[in-house]
Amino acid sequence: MILVGIDVAKDKHDCYICHSNGTVIKDSFSFDNNRVGFDLLLSFLPDSSENVKVGLEATGHYSLNLINFLVENGFNPVIFNPLQINLFRKAHTLRKTKTDKIDAKLLALMLSASNAKPHLGLSYYILELKSLTRYRFKLKEQLSKLKISISRIVNIIFPELESCVYSINQKSTLAMLKSLEFPF
Repeated sequence: MILVGIDVAKDKHDCYICHSNGTVIKDSFSFDNNRVGFDLLLSFLPDSSENVKVGLEATGHYSLNLINFLVENGFNPVIFNPLQINLFRKAHTLRKTKTDKIDAKLLALMLSASNAKPHLGLSYYILELKSLTRYRFKLKEQLSKLKISISRIVNIIFPELESCVYSINQKSTLAMLKSLEFPF
């Protein structure tokens, strides 16, 4: 079995390729996060993906193109949770060093030590829904912060208003405040 560990980053990825018995096929090397870089990676891999395990860290959108490229070329990458990798690193080394090259080697080692299942591709719609959900959550957080700011400012300018209305953030109260002209 050939094990391929890839540490994913924004502009470049680091890779380490070895046999399951530990024999190094290709020591740590870097390749760009583009088609030319992906082709370079492919040049070091065997033609058949049958006895090849590829593992990489879940890094959000930085790894999407690489995952799609690997799947298109017949490889089924294993996606590891960053927390899982961190715990594995702590269990296997006492050194506090963390480099991309070391992480690539560690990912290959994790492939041999675990029986992690290959990544099941999510559909385009699921990925977009995930993205929209995260965006909505951020907007709700911003809205909440703005409401707190409005309440704080109104309590400074009109401390008695809160006892006269149901809520400072209700539409009618906000419309009344908006209609007032302030000299500042």
